[in-house]
Amino acid sequence: MEKSLSTSKANFGTLPVFLTAISTILGAVMFLRFGFAVGSVGFAGTLLIIIIGHLVTIPTAMALAEIATNQKVEGGGEYFIISRSFGVNIGAAIGIALYLSQAISVAFYVIAFAEAFEAIKPWVQSELGYILYDNRLFSVPALMVLIWLMVSKGADLGMKALYVVVSILAISLVLFFFGHTPYAEVFDSSQLFKGTDSGYSFFYVFAIIFPAFTGMTAGVGLAGDLRDPKKAIPYGTITATVIGMILYVFIAYKLASSAAPDDLINDQLVMSRIALWGPIIPIGLAAATISSALGSFMVAPRTLQAIGGDKVFPNRFVNFWVSKGTKKNNEPRNATILTSVIAFVFVLMGDVNAVAEVISMFFMVTYGSLCLISFLQHFAADPAYRPSFKSKWYLSLLGAIMCIYLMFKINTPYAIAAILLMIALYFYISSKSDAKKGMASIFQGVIYQFSRTMQVFLQKADKAKTEEDWRPAVLCLSKDTFERYSALDLMKWISHRYGFGTYIHFEKDYFSKESKRAAEAKLQKLIKIASTSKSNIFIETIISPSNTAAIIQAIQQPGISGKPNNMMLFEYKKGEKEWLTHVVDNYSVLKTANYDLCILASSDRGFGYHKDIHIWIRKEDYENASLMILLSYIILGHSDWKNGEIKIFATFPKEHLAKEQENLIQLTSTGRLPISAKNIRVIAVEEDLDRKNLINEYSLDADLTLIGFHEGNIKTENNLEIFQGYDTIGNILFVNTFTSKFIQ
Repeated sequence: MEKSLSTSKANFGTLPVFLTAISTILGAVMFLRFGFAVGSVGFAGTLLIIIIGHLVTIPTAMALAEIATNQKVEGGGEYFIISRSFGVNIGAAIGIALYLSQAISVAFYVIAFAEAFEAIKPWVQSELGYILYDNRLFSVPALMVLIWLMVSKGADLGMKALYVVVSILAISLVLFFFGHTPYAEVFDSSQLFKGTDSGYSFFYVFAIIFPAFTGMTAGVGLAGDLRDPKKAIPYGTITATVIGMILYVFIAYKLASSAAPDDLINDQLVMSRIALWGPIIPIGLAAATISSALGSFMVAPRTLQAIGGDKVFPNRFVNFWVSKGTKKNNEPRNATILTSVIAFVFVLMGDVNAVAEVISMFFMVTYGSLCLISFLQHFAADPAYRPSFKSKWYLSLLGAIMCIYLMFKINTPYAIAAILLMIALYFYISSKSDAKKGMASIFQGVIYQFSRTMQVFLQKADKAKTEEDWRPAVLCLSKDTFERYSALDLMKWISHRYGFGTYIHFEKDYFSKESKRAAEAKLQKLIKIASTSKSNIFIETIISPSNTAAIIQAIQQPGISGKPNNMMLFEYKKGEKEWLTHVVDNYSVLKTANYDLCILASSDRGFGYHKDIHIWIRKEDYENASLMILLSYIILGHSDWKNGEIKIFATFPKEHLAKEQENLIQLTSTGRLPISAKNIRVIAVEEDLDRKNLINEYSLDADLTLIGFHEGNIKTENNLEIFQGYDTIGNILFVNTFTSKFIQ
């Protein structure tokens, strides 16, 4: 892997990065299409294109410089950055598309190089008698020479050639700016910011021109050949981007002030009419396109080599073949051969405009990814992310948004196709590759920071408590988690939408390496169970040798929502008294915490068919009644209880029946609770009537029964009696509230 991502001898400094980027920025589009842009949308429109284009390229250049100064950027450049930040699976999906755009770029620049020979076609026809119809007569041989150069000599000779062609490019621009035309003498500068009516839409022209600005990351592909990538990449990339933008503004002004709009639109080599020496423009075009082609030809194979080095492809031989480099300096010869084949196919197509749009889409995906990485890293606040150069989060966000927006404005079908290709590649690579790392780590960092910020905000916010805005924030402590799932189910229903829940598994043991390891294993198992059941419960574990200590420790847990916990839930199995005894013995602790108390008595029937919830109310349960009704309503909100209904049974002396029934109907109707009047039943109780027998009779088939209790029931000699005598019915939730709830 390391061998495939870095050369054994890294010699390049900052200058090659700058030259590779600037020669790509000031390349084929500048010579062949920039005059068309100025003629079509005018100087003001072209200025707007430059500004909008650099709203993408400048944030991307800064994001790239930031990420590059945080980690060692090895061979593969942009692919290496994306894959090490987003994970190999996502990085490879983007990387393959990036590689294809880089390989196709070689063809694009070679096709544009052939356009330079338009200037000699009239001379060939008049002097030699030949008519040159097809530019592939020039593009195919040029590509063959490039292939021979890259396969036999590699990047070393490519860089030497790059110095030469960049020099020619610089001379051609100087002569262009010093040129003069008769049109310039009569040009009215007040026309600069007036609109034009060429028939071409702004975004159509933008789509053709934008590839001119997309070369600023070209030098990053040389990262494996750089002595000091952390210095060379930021300086080289940002400098090339800024200088390129400034030059384009001056070029647009020179074109607008030196030639008529019709000439700018119809003559793709109009710059040769303006230049001090006309032939320098075709020569400069040839130099620019060859330098850009050389840059792409150096970068694309290294991207593919890095992808193969990560063993992304499902075939082991393919990974080995594309990642294999030469023994001397790890030149990606095999990847270069494959790149040559792709470039050759697209050169035979010969259409500059069609190829340009494809390239733009894939580069937009790459730039958007780089900006998104930078944006997310700002909020993830990972201590390992310590770049020496820092961009601004709002610039990175702007770059990402602009990439997405412009993709759809340029060509919606292409944009959809590019995104679908990314998704398809990601799922294919994920299914075939052993590399499983995804975006989880970076997004987890963002979520952690966001959660922390919200918790602090909520803590500082006004905490005025009112009865009307009550909602359950429940802590459940259980040591029988894996024997019965009743408590987990109840917590899932309460926490589904309206409430918040923290489930704590209690390991009764002394704290040690072994007990901690066992608790962590059970925690992971519980998290998996909660995930499978699609619950919103937060899971924790507590290790303690004491039941009381465990309860006190649990009570002091912070609320997961930023809202303080206000309820404690315990669970025991009917017929077993040990855990219930410990809970009742610690009632005073719960009272001190001012937590509402719920105790779930689980039966072998469980929650049955999730159909009927019965609530039993008596005159002593005045304060408990509202809490029982609200809890029932919250439980009923879960899809498990979609066919469920609530029935209220109230036991009062005979003389109060009519009044109490009216009160209950008014309470549920004004509170907009899904309890019909026919499901509210008031039962007269005689002094000699056993209430438990009544509950056993009426709630025999209930799936959950709620019964209130209060402090007086606990402070008796036989304090467990309140929870006994209900053996014939299903699960029971005993409820005791310390603060009145108001149903509005």
